[in-house]
Amino acid sequence: MWQAISHQLSEVLGRQFKINERETLQGGDVNQCYCIGDDEQRFFIKLNDKDQLAVFETEAESLRILNEANCVQVPQLFHLGTCRDKSFLILNYLPTKTIDDDAGYKLGQQLAQLHLWGEQIEFGFDFDNYIGLTPQPNKWRRRWDKFFAEQRIEWQLQLCAEKGLHFGDIDTITANVAQRLSNHQPKPSLLHGDLWHGNTALTVSGPIIFDPATYWGDRECDVAMTELFGGFPASFYKGYQSVYPLEEGYQERKDLYNLYHILNHCNLFGGEYMGQAQHIIAKLMLWDE
Repeated sequence: MWQAISHQLSEVLGRQFKINERETLQGGDVNQCYCIGDDEQRFFIKLNDKDQLAVFETEAESLRILNEANCVQVPQLFHLGTCRDKSFLILNYLPTKTIDDDAGYKLGQQLAQLHLWGEQIEFGFDFDNYIGLTPQPNKWRRRWDKFFAEQRIEWQLQLCAEKGLHFGDIDTITANVAQRLSNHQPKPSLLHGDLWHGNTALTVSGPIIFDPATYWGDRECDVAMTELFGGFPASFYKGYQSVYPLEEGYQERKDLYNLYHILNHCNLFGGEYMGQAQHIIAKLMLWDE
């Protein structure tokens, strides 16, 4: 496997790349991650089974459009490939550390600039992609309430039901979500889509975001997720507000948007997130828990 990766990377670089350094990195719950290098360059490689190539393909395209926006630093793609029973994504390698207060303020400003970038009139994306390893539908819609209710909450509830995880009548919950958002029609913003603190870091060239699940949606979805698992300094929100202040009603919509990620965690990791999802649904739907 490593010989094949070395050969493919040599072709991309136009020079011989012989791996003489390989370090296993902490890469989350989805992929195997490594730093590989020769005497000249080091690269970050994400590795998974060959049938997961589509996940890497959509990640590569998400990185491409985020890089095109040129508002916040993202990893640079070098190669996407397969070998025998594996697929892999090769990116530039940058040593990282945790975001500090100064970097947090800058990242907040950059995220706001990203959310202001581009002129899109619909919500969605040119193709479906993935949130973790969960398929994420992105069919274009003019109305945000329909897009989020049907392609985020209803979709996740259906996936949960297929695994025996039930939260109530799916049609009723979906209709209620749409009703809650019916008077909210935001400007479509290019989103990172999976913006928890584990997908951000500080490099020598400033803050960086990675592992995107990009689509055009309500910018509040990105901001809400930064609050879901914590880890962002207060300076991040000050930086964001200094460029693109949040609209009235964000606090009421925040839990609704984060329900999508909690349901996805139910699908990815099992029922330990059931209680949290049930609590949010009960509060949002005004049901008894």
